[in-house]
Amino acid sequence: MARLTKVFTGRDTRYFELFEESSRNAVKAAELLAHFLHELPDAPEVAREISRVESDTDRITHDIISHLNQTFVTPIEREDILELASAQDDIVDLIDETADLILLYKVEAPMEQAHGLCDILLEATKALEAGMPRLRDFGDIRHYTVEVNRLENDGDRLSRAAIAGLFDGGIDPMVVIRWKDIFERLEDGIDSCERVANILEGIVIKNR
Repeated sequence: MARLTKVFTGRDTRYFELFEESSRNAVKAAELLAHFLHELPDAPEVAREISRVESDTDRITHDIISHLNQTFVTPIEREDILELASAQDDIVDLIDETADLILLYKVEAPMEQAHGLCDILLEATKALEAGMPRLRDFGDIRHYTVEVNRLENDGDRLSRAAIAGLFDGGIDPMVVIRWKDIFERLEDGIDSCERVANILEGIVIKNR
């Protein structure tokens, strides 16, 4: 079935172009979040830029769905297209939510663990961006997916330690609640990167 699909789809590369554009947006949003954290509390305009990237990613997701509704034969299974588009959109949504929480809670300086989680998130988005073009010919993507899985494990460990540290340090309960929310959003963003990696790996295996 996969071979037959490839014969009929011809040169329809629009899905791959959009997936790659979405992966670039995830990197851009993660870079902006890292910059935002480093500049706190002096760069609220960076949070607005993250929101613009999030809106553009929504547009990409809409374009994918629109193209899907206009296409009879697709280069990969329709449910895989929808799942991948949704998972990529989630990454940028969670980055935007993290920035929103930082503004909402009027955070003036980040905790060290936030920098660490943001760095892991950024590296995971870069690995996905590097691996995404392999989807065009269903090439070996394991190098990138293994790296994302490794980063997700690192993120889990750091997030657990960060949250445990909040409760061990005699910190004001309101500060604990705020940073716990922020740490969890960052971890969710990293988890979403792993979800994208797993979807990519599944697509490649099915279409070889």
